[in-house]
Amino acid sequence: MTLPRDLVGYGANPPDPKWPGGARIAVQFVVNYEEGAENNILNGDTGSEAFLSEMVGAQSHAGERAMAMESLYEYGSRAGLWRLHRLFTSRGVPVTVFGVAKAMEMNPEAVAAMQAASWEIATHGLKWIDYQKVPEAVERAHVAEAIALHTRITGSPPLGWYQGRTSPNTARIIAELGSFVYDADSYADDLPYYDRRFGKAQLIVPYTLDVNDMKIVAMNGFTEGEQFFRHMRDTFDALHAEGGRMMSIGLHGRIAGKPGRAAAVARFVDHVLGQADVWIARRIDIARHWLEVNPA
Repeated sequence: MTLPRDLVGYGANPPDPKWPGGARIAVQFVVNYEEGAENNILNGDTGSEAFLSEMVGAQSHAGERAMAMESLYEYGSRAGLWRLHRLFTSRGVPVTVFGVAKAMEMNPEAVAAMQAASWEIATHGLKWIDYQKVPEAVERAHVAEAIALHTRITGSPPLGWYQGRTSPNTARIIAELGSFVYDADSYADDLPYYDRRFGKAQLIVPYTLDVNDMKIVAMNGFTEGEQFFRHMRDTFDALHAEGGRMMSIGLHGRIAGKPGRAAAVARFVDHVLGQADVWIARRIDIARHWLEVNPA
């Protein structure tokens, strides 16, 4: 029986990634920049945001603003992003930003700081909303607008794509578009791979939802920074011991940018920097390397 899913992947024989310098592991830090583009009637949405904030289990208020929720998001752009920026730039650690176009449009100073630090800015779509039931034509229009707006804001089109709150059409839309070096809308592996379902092979550089600070604001998640640190450290140590793997870490200014959590991230970054045979890279660097050593 053939299904439109790949449940086999690399199986028992994953390819040798040949990471630069003979590194045993590639480590990739993502800072998600979404603040200001979340669900909000000011943005033309039907209600307030209810996802990924300190108010776990919050409900959307139809047709109304939710001022507490708005301020929780605003912390990410006003303070949290800058704390993470200081953390990574002071250590010379490269970062990839998943930047929502509408959010970046509202904060040019943040974008300038990302670019000054040589962070990769991949696109996180036009708006930080759930596209599960959005009509395909509307989603296609949003993808096109996201690329155009991203290009105007940053000066160049995005090379990486991550919607996050995808629809069943998202992967096909991106593959058919053909302009992205990589798509990160997958959690299916510890290594990049090619998706051949939609014609030309699309490189997938998978992301993570478990080594992600979103677990701090989830019902089944971490309750404080030390738990998050231990999970990051144990994941890194296990993948480093296995060798030939990639590790992604997902962060948000409004979550990991809080002081106590940022301290845990800093401890983990220092743990990584203290190990041998590690390649810390931007996501675009990993993608380009994979295209060279394991071409489609």
